[in-house]
Amino acid sequence: MTTRAMPRPAAQPVRSAPDALVLEVGSTTAGRAAGYPLRREGPAKLTGAARYTDDLVFPGAWYGATIRSTEPRARLLRIELDPDADWSGVVVVTAADIPGENLISAIKEDQPVLVPIGGEIRHHAEPVALLAAADRETIRHLRSRIRLVTEPLTPVFDPEASDHVFAAYDISKGDLDAGFSAADVILEGEYRVGHQEQLYIENNAMIAVPAEDGGMTVHGSLQCPYYVHRAMKKALGLTGDQARVIQAETGGGFGGKEEYPSIIALHAALLARKAGRPVRMIYDRHEDLAATTKRHPAIVRHRTGITADGTLVAQDIEVIMDGGAYCTLTPVVLSRGALHAAGPYRCPNVRIRARATRTNTPPNGAFRGFGAPQTEFAMETQVNRLADRLGMSPAEIRRRNAYELNDLTPTGQVLRESVAAQEVLRLAVEASDFERVRQATAASASARSGSGILPPGRRRSGAASAASGIGMALAWHGAGFTGSGEVHLGSVASVEVTGDGRVRVLIGSTEMGQGTSTIFPMMVSGQLGLSADAVEMAPVDTALVPDSGPTVASRTAMVVGGLCIEAARRLRAEVEARNGGRPFAEVYRADAAAHGPTRIDQRFEPYPGISFDDEAYRGDAYPVFGWAACVAAVDVDLDTAEVSVRDVVAVDDVGRVVHPILCEGQVEGGTLQAIGYATIEEIKLDNGRYLNDRLATYLIPTATDAPNMRTILVEAPFSGAPHGAKGVGELPMDVAAPAVIAAIHDAVGVWVTELPATPERILAAMDAGVGAGDTSGTDAAVTSGDARRGAP
Repeated sequence: MTTRAMPRPAAQPVRSAPDALVLEVGSTTAGRAAGYPLRREGPAKLTGAARYTDDLVFPGAWYGATIRSTEPRARLLRIELDPDADWSGVVVVTAADIPGENLISAIKEDQPVLVPIGGEIRHHAEPVALLAAADRETIRHLRSRIRLVTEPLTPVFDPEASDHVFAAYDISKGDLDAGFSAADVILEGEYRVGHQEQLYIENNAMIAVPAEDGGMTVHGSLQCPYYVHRAMKKALGLTGDQARVIQAETGGGFGGKEEYPSIIALHAALLARKAGRPVRMIYDRHEDLAATTKRHPAIVRHRTGITADGTLVAQDIEVIMDGGAYCTLTPVVLSRGALHAAGPYRCPNVRIRARATRTNTPPNGAFRGFGAPQTEFAMETQVNRLADRLGMSPAEIRRRNAYELNDLTPTGQVLRESVAAQEVLRLAVEASDFERVRQATAASASARSGSGILPPGRRRSGAASAASGIGMALAWHGAGFTGSGEVHLGSVASVEVTGDGRVRVLIGSTEMGQGTSTIFPMMVSGQLGLSADAVEMAPVDTALVPDSGPTVASRTAMVVGGLCIEAARRLRAEVEARNGGRPFAEVYRADAAAHGPTRIDQRFEPYPGISFDDEAYRGDAYPVFGWAACVAAVDVDLDTAEVSVRDVVAVDDVGRVVHPILCEGQVEGGTLQAIGYATIEEIKLDNGRYLNDRLATYLIPTATDAPNMRTILVEAPFSGAPHGAKGVGELPMDVAAPAVIAAIHDAVGVWVTELPATPERILAAMDAGVGAGDTSGTDAAVTSGDARRGAP
């Protein structure tokens, strides 16, 4: 068992993060002993007392189901109900039954709640009609008796061939031509990533309950209650008071329950409205996999100029993302991907061109990392290949280029504080003994093959059956919403003393396994002089809590936590002022008895000195960045090319650690999710339909696949947040995949430029011999600056 080390300063002061503290964390037992509370919702989950949506009982509730398209693109001509079937005991809903607008509330409102007659079906599994009955058997019998009559249309599956652009961004800095002219080496590369499924442990689920006044309440598994609330007002024609959203216990989200629950809530509500009774819409795993949003596939092309001493001088980057059939959150996913595409590196001359287009596949949406894992995989693999080309250590090339204080990003943002790139890099190199291990794997590879790469299945007699490798990557991740997003949200958080003397936190941020319900009482109690146990969390119910913004974008601890701390400070000051300056902890109960409840609502105010031009895409893209480095060690079977990720060192700067054990859990979970992204998680499509839409065929890492992980948490606080926190949920997802790909290259000498690095892709690269000279056909072209300038 490991224990939490005392915070210690960096061994050498680092110019980018001189106040950084380093923590190593271990077991929950150690955390408890150090005074950190256990997970607040943990005992209920462990004992089965926690009530998820499917556990909720509403007397007289019916079951709902969705009738979906089976074509990727078609014109809906009519919906036919079998005249020989008995439809008297069921409810059928079509687009004609929608009382408000037939649109899902989103950034660009292009997605219908249900495809109308005469409308266009744009993807396989698109909702067309709804069915509800008192029992599941009736639904199973009748759903096959509903026939969709359509006129097939030509689908588009290639995002580069699509002429419908959801969003496009151009970001530039410096003089690209001058940068490439100064380069000694120019490296080109194309990188591809596919879909990834969030695979939360609890499927999507909603229950709608109609009210006598025409209102509607939905209970469900979700991340963003006010997203659902807005969708209900728009499509159902309800007022803010008539629409009510209550979060049930939520078994994971990872972004997959950000925007999609609005669709399920509306479907359940439409059925409940017509049936006049509660309706349950509980997806099974097959439907959840087949119909809901995934991580955006992407194509990323790099052309990079670098000098002989390893200094980046030019980057030309193209990003193409596949948005699927509807816009959903694609513009902001693409935005974050583009803003992170050049990596955490100084470069005087940069051009980033990014676009996302429509294809006739199910819509893609939010997933942990939100566009950054796609583009940072490409950038980090490009950097590792540059190091390989120059014969330089991957750690050294990063040391020479990683951001430091006062550096300028491609949007013109000056990094004024909390820049810990060099610190996380140093710690990852030291903790993994990276240079020594890298030398050892190089010697082993040389002894194993003599020269070049032995083709698979052609090992010499007695040769090792596996090759080991080590790889690294560095990443940055903007904390909070992009640009002026937080200002537009105008989030509110509240802290109150109730009339009966209880302290309560009221926020619209949700608990879905990441620790919200544990850390918020810690932050508030620290301001009030109370124990964390003395602070309650109000149920996430739009009738009770304010709109604190969505539980996404690594913003909950930083933004909403900061609001709660300010609200608690104001509450303390007000109560103490009424009681002669006596400490809040001594007087708040008596104050409530004498004066009644006191509630403080704290609204977000812009961070000082932060400015972004949303039109020009210039300025401070994020108020602050988190920084991460990852080193991965792998074994690759030389016959089958199966990859085993053996060890990982994960170093993450999160600003300020609120709860070390929960923070470590976020790092470990995100790292393992990224390892799955790198090695085994792959969705295959045929004619726009997901083929492996079951748990038997969509693989994710299990506990037995998890490597040994060493987590190091770095604290480089953000001054804009009263507690210094920057967020941790997404940062680990950005960095582990390229580290694994680099380790595979170190083991077998080939670069895999498409995720996941399946055995088939590794074997194909080994057969082609891609790696020794880094000449992978159209994927990589290396040109020396001297040759390009016409030198002999």
